[in-house]
Amino acid sequence: MSRSFALTLSRRLVLAGSLAGSFVGAGCAAARAPASAARVIRHDPALDRLIAPDARLETLASGFTWSEGPVWIADGGYLLFSDVPENRIHRWSERDGVSVFMEPSGYDGADASVFREPGSNGLIAGPRGSILMADHGARAIARVDLATRAKTLLATRYGDARFSSPNDLVQASNGAIFFTDPPYGLKDMDRSPLKETAYNGVYRLDPDGVVTLLDDSLSFPNGIGLSPDQRTLYVAVSDPERPLLLAYDLSRTGQAMKPRVLMDFSDQVGPSNPGLPDGMAVDRAGHLFATGPGGVHVLTPEGRILGRIDTGGAAANCTFGEDGRSLFITAGDRLLRLRTLTLG
Repeated sequence: MSRSFALTLSRRLVLAGSLAGSFVGAGCAAARAPASAARVIRHDPALDRLIAPDARLETLASGFTWSEGPVWIADGGYLLFSDVPENRIHRWSERDGVSVFMEPSGYDGADASVFREPGSNGLIAGPRGSILMADHGARAIARVDLATRAKTLLATRYGDARFSSPNDLVQASNGAIFFTDPPYGLKDMDRSPLKETAYNGVYRLDPDGVVTLLDDSLSFPNGIGLSPDQRTLYVAVSDPERPLLLAYDLSRTGQAMKPRVLMDFSDQVGPSNPGLPDGMAVDRAGHLFATGPGGVHVLTPEGRILGRIDTGGAAANCTFGEDGRSLFITAGDRLLRLRTLTLG
């Protein structure tokens, strides 16, 4: 979700806690804080098979404005993540700590005043030696070479209309990229004169470059994920009036069927549970680790709620990395890590 979305939608999102981290400086990250016992709210004993009762939540780095889009780079043994308002991608490793990996990560022009958030957002592993990104500033889905930082735009429009500010993405095994395109990156969002669509879409980008619109009915589509069998597409809707996690059955050709509500967060939004539905990770067994009010919610593929990782502030996204049992969480001004029993 966009930090500036909170600034624009005023009191409703302030109550949802989306201003967490908004006023934290984006300079050098602070040193790692000592690990603390994770406050895991357990609704189902099955959660004990995924997260140990004595699991520790670590703050690996802090001092960001709105951290997002974590991706583990297995070949190099490091994590990359976006700071969207600051137009940066940061790098973290156990050995080296945190540093700036790419700046600017999104918009590279002379006048960024038309953007609320000009940087990259969601990041995923791409073809060997690259990452794929949802690029607010370029208003595109892009590929970045990890060695040279050279960026290639893969898609910038649907039909004659430019995307607004692609937010998050996931790739299927056949190379198709599913992504969301809400208006969070644009100044004034839906009211921006740069916005060329009358809707906020969920799309599929095929390897041949063809873009297909899958859903134009969602108010604020945001985080996106795929089940391990790639038959179900998950989309988070970060609308404080109707905060949802949706599941779409996918046909063999990648067409999305009418969605079903996997989880409705309406009764959880409030000052005691900062955040809204946003990015997610799916483990190898199909469990969802979905950010939302109060942290990261853990669900079965059928939507049964197992529990919640309380991150002590709004969480934007998460991913598995290292040996597959480290859950990295971007949470406002912080980067967190929680060791799990499940493999991601």
